[in-house]
Amino acid sequence: MTTAPPGVRLPPGRKIDLPRRGTTFVRELPGPPGAPAIVLLHGWTVSADLNWFACYEALGRRYRVIAMDHRGHGRGLRARRRFRLADCADDVAALCEVLGIDRITPVGYSMGGPIALLTWHRHRELVDGLVLCATAPYFRAPGAESAAFSMLPVFANAARFTPEPVRRAIAARLLGRQLDHDPFGRWAREEISRGDPAAIAAAGASLGRFDARPWLGDIDVPVAVVRTTRDNVVSPTRQGELGARIPRAQVINVAADHAACVIGAARFVPALLKGLHHTHAESGSGGGTPHRSGSRY
Repeated sequence: MTTAPPGVRLPPGRKIDLPRRGTTFVRELPGPPGAPAIVLLHGWTVSADLNWFACYEALGRRYRVIAMDHRGHGRGLRARRRFRLADCADDVAALCEVLGIDRITPVGYSMGGPIALLTWHRHRELVDGLVLCATAPYFRAPGAESAAFSMLPVFANAARFTPEPVRRAIAARLLGRQLDHDPFGRWAREEISRGDPAAIAAAGASLGRFDARPWLGDIDVPVAVVRTTRDNVVSPTRQGELGARIPRAQVINVAADHAACVIGAARFVPALLKGLHHTHAESGSGGGTPHRSGSRY
């Protein structure tokens, strides 16, 4: 087993059973006494550690930090039913119940953004604010991008034949670097290889179906949108649309690409902290009423 490379410090981690759902893997930092709880939700194909390792230490100085691997990713739970982003949101709520946490700020990066939004949509009593990073209200746009998303269900059905290098190539683009033979690359490859190919392909298909535009205007908790203005994976225009559609959302621009959380951390982490400060300074605006309707995502 490859350990984290030099310079990468990871919080304590453990497996946690979510009743009637499965076993997932979580990292935790207690933060200062009485600190607000934040739940870090990572992007597609990667793990919580790959997405957030450069952020853990700074966040842990101010917040109680919980970072979970999504189902099918990393060491996240394995399920027989088809992947749905809505189930990931329900996993967040189930984890909070196990940990005895009744209020959280979900922090979503890329695919984690829709999961954060759905956590609010389905469990409004739990969410006191949202921080949405390098993400969008929808992911399937006309043209080549739409065609690519339309093929993902096919890949999901044949995922056992899908070469791991394909998944590594996607993750390399998201991480902003080639996964070569240096210590970081070896660690990243192992983290990516933990994922279930069928679930990851199905997650991409679910992401392609996601569209929060009909209900973004209903969001009644403080929101910060951290917009990566040089992003070549999630369009900065669509990131801006996310901020424009959510009432009173604060948009924080970061001059970085989609790998800001990894290779642009010196710029990204201060922006993330600014977004969290905004949501908690305004969090008295309430969380609305519970909503647990079905979802096709």
